[in-house]
Amino acid sequence: MEWRDEGILLAVRPHGESAVIAEVFTPGHGRHAGLVRGGASRKLAPVLQPGAQLDIAWRARLEDHLGNFTVEPIRSRAAVSLGDRLALAGLGAVCALLSFSLPERETHPRLYRQTEQLLDLLEQGDLWPLAYLRWEMSLLEDTGFGLDLTACAVTGATEGLAYVSPRTGRAVTQAGAGDYADRLLPLPPVLRGEGDAPDAEVVAALRVTGHFLENHLAPELGTKPLPEARARLVRLIGKRVGG
Repeated sequence: MEWRDEGILLAVRPHGESAVIAEVFTPGHGRHAGLVRGGASRKLAPVLQPGAQLDIAWRARLEDHLGNFTVEPIRSRAAVSLGDRLALAGLGAVCALLSFSLPERETHPRLYRQTEQLLDLLEQGDLWPLAYLRWEMSLLEDTGFGLDLTACAVTGATEGLAYVSPRTGRAVTQAGAGDYADRLLPLPPVLRGEGDAPDAEVVAALRVTGHFLENHLAPELGTKPLPEARARLVRLIGKRVGG
């Protein structure tokens, strides 16, 4: 059994004295793990950094085996992230959430393309928080918990949407909310692609997506909490706007 694909390195963990188990996200084979012999060596360790774009060949005797990776670097993102706290936190959050959220070997080609585009924006700190929010919404959609913000769940109106139902992820107007408004999540315009998307609004929107990651996606995956890397990123973006 063998295949070759391009992929983004999500995580590496030691295996024995010199090998590592690498976890990658690929367009054609999803989130996939494999053994890299000599992965802890001076030659390969600098290549196997989270976020790196790799050319990957996988081979195993049977399809359900861990198998072996051989890797060649396409490009590294380590230099970009190490020079910028926000970029480093962003890279960590993206890799951690993909590793946490995606079933192993299930393909998500659209999400892969969006992930690659997002990581290529790491150097553009002014654009990155909004791009990350859009990516997080795509992650929710690809895992079955996408938000429906097109019309009010109660009245069907498409104007005056002010809230999001924490249970269904659907939008609600002020009139539709009625006496239940205090039980709903606020709907920042940026979540619907409206307005100038200042960082403060992006942070408010990330509280909404975070609710669905934490209270809908995470419970479906077991008892583990969301990766701390996401909370760290949201705190850093919040500090940029003073809150």
